[in-house]
Amino acid sequence: MPVTDRALLRFAKLSANAVAPCKGSAKAAGFDLHSAYDYEIPPMDRLVVQTDIQIALPAGCYGRIAPRSGLAAKHGIDVGAGVVDEDYRGNVGVVLFNFGKKPFVVKRGDRIAQLICEKIFYPQLEECTSLENTERGSGGFGSTGTN
Repeated sequence: MPVTDRALLRFAKLSANAVAPCKGSAKAAGFDLHSAYDYEIPPMDRLVVQTDIQIALPAGCYGRIAPRSGLAAKHGIDVGAGVVDEDYRGNVGVVLFNFGKKPFVVKRGDRIAQLICEKIFYPQLEECTSLENTERGSGGFGSTGTN
């Protein structure tokens, strides 16, 4: 696909500590995000890790901040609050949860999460007095079976 046909994800570094988002491979779904500072996250705690980058997402997209599989599998590190709105222009922070049993050390420049650009649909909102029934109904949280 010619470069002119691709959507553009623009970014700006907010400090000398910022590292440009990058892909681990040509077909990687997301751009790796890097920590701009050193942190230590205690076990069973969370912390907002600053990237010191600002992004402008392609029109019609939002940014989903997703965990890195290696950090999740090896250290129990997960990501929370992972939505970046199309019109957000602040410092991209990443909420990291440490579900591990030991403190997790983040060093400046470490890859901490990935940013995935996803298309978004903006529906109109309509309030109703009630909604039609479906075959499933109001069953949730395991109501369709255990396997």
